[in-house]
Amino acid sequence: MMSSTPEAPTHMLESCKQLVQFSKHVSESLSPETKLSSGSRSSSERRRLAKHRMVSKPCSLSMLTSSAAVVLTTSGMATSSLKPRSEGKVKSLSLVQGTAEVMEAQMAFFQNRSLSLVDMYIDTSEPTENVGQIQFSMEYNFNEMTLILRIMQAKELPAKDLSGTSDPYVRVTLLPDKKHKLETKIKRRTLHPKWHETFYFEGFPIQKLQSRVLHLHVFDYDRFSRDDSIGEVHIPLCQVDFSEKNNTFWKALHPLEKNKCGEILTSLMYQPSTSQLTLTVIKCRNLKAKDINGKSDPYVKVWLYFGEKRIEKKKSEVQFCTLNPEFNFSVMFDVPWERIRECQLNVTIMDHDKVGRNEAIGKIMLGKAGSGTSETKHWSDMITKPRQNVVQWHRLKPE
Repeated sequence: MMSSTPEAPTHMLESCKQLVQFSKHVSESLSPETKLSSGSRSSSERRRLAKHRMVSKPCSLSMLTSSAAVVLTTSGMATSSLKPRSEGKVKSLSLVQGTAEVMEAQMAFFQNRSLSLVDMYIDTSEPTENVGQIQFSMEYNFNEMTLILRIMQAKELPAKDLSGTSDPYVRVTLLPDKKHKLETKIKRRTLHPKWHETFYFEGFPIQKLQSRVLHLHVFDYDRFSRDDSIGEVHIPLCQVDFSEKNNTFWKALHPLEKNKCGEILTSLMYQPSTSQLTLTVIKCRNLKAKDINGKSDPYVKVWLYFGEKRIEKKKSEVQFCTLNPEFNFSVMFDVPWERIRECQLNVTIMDHDKVGRNEAIGKIMLGKAGSGTSETKHWSDMITKPRQNVVQWHRLKPE
């Protein structure tokens, strides 16, 4: 008489079906880089990628009704091993309990992975400096699995050229992929460019698209040197409702993170009758931290230049353990009127160190050929408004 293998309990089948659906969901949500065919990669690359992705092997319904043991390893790898029908009974209770616990752990892993990607590229704080805004729209074609991005315009961009204008363009990437970049055309001599250009990102299922972060970076084109960064913005696509047809946004641009040294508020005044030039460093804000406690010990160092020659140096007292120091530090120099246009002031914010060497946090150059458009304009305003205090914020530049 032939013995038959007992049927798997209904609640076990339901749990296994949920496991299969979850595995498919995770597999479809992976970025395109990890879904490339193995034939296009070397064996070392395949081993490296295996450490950073979750692989699921599909289970058919017939496999589930047999005595199948599904094992999920702690590294996120899912494998299935089949036992012959004659080798034993299904341990339904332990399988269901183990599957439920592992599914919860895997779901938590997947959610943490998505959150870390967003946190890595997002700056939720308000811009410390107004570097303009950009307008764009997004639409998703579900039938063709294509993201349609339209770069429309920007406004209130800062001037990067001595002419008081910029030559802006936009560079577009879908992070974390930084290799494939798209760019708009360059708009000459404007602070309010209008592009109205459309870009298509094809072959992106909605699950994969929602794991990406759209990065828009506005640059100022320079023919003879490296293009200057104007500002950037990051948009996590998991936060965009693609069921709506008209997703149009105005977003504030943020200064490039690696260029953030802080800002300085200065006052300039020149009195032609006494040939006295007065500089006042009022305060700084959002200085870059230089100490392990997340703070700095800033002080001001000022050099007077005539042309390229250093003439005189003055320093302020140290403000300990702060990133927002208030100095109210004034210095006066004797500068004849006939030499005022060749004069320059090098203002550096230093971090005091008791043990090692003092380190520069950031600096500006005030003069006819200043370190930026705002610095040059500040100097020009001082000359055209004698005997008046001209106050202006400046962004500190890296050393």
